[in-house]
Amino acid sequence: MTEEQIREALHAHWSASAAGDADTEHDIYADDAICDYPQSGERIVGRKNLQALRSHHPGKPSGFKVKRTLGEGDLWVTEYTITYQGRPSYTVSIMEFRDGKVIHETQYFADPFEAPAWRAQWVQQHV
Repeated sequence: MTEEQIREALHAHWSASAAGDADTEHDIYADDAICDYPQSGERIVGRKNLQALRSHHPGKPSGFKVKRTLGEGDLWVTEYTITYQGRPSYTVSIMEFRDGKVIHETQYFADPFEAPAWRAQWVQQHV
């Protein structure tokens, strides 16, 4: 699979995620794909389990915005924001491909926080 084809597959995946199209969203994964959520210590094994888990999420996202996708070869990273119940969750997805399918994904989720006043002299506000 060329890098252009991987970019197209990732675009289709994230667009389907934003639209709530669970079938198209999970086409990118190999049948035996693994997805890790390090912050909760969970590992989801298999595309069917991953799709079932995501399909049963009690709070469907009300917003989904990809900031950027970077990668080459078989390793790709997407930075995006998912909004659940009015609160953004800043997310990073690291995907490893083999034979044109994702075999391993690690997702990190981060809640927003207030910037401390002590460092204001060195920073700019960025959205």
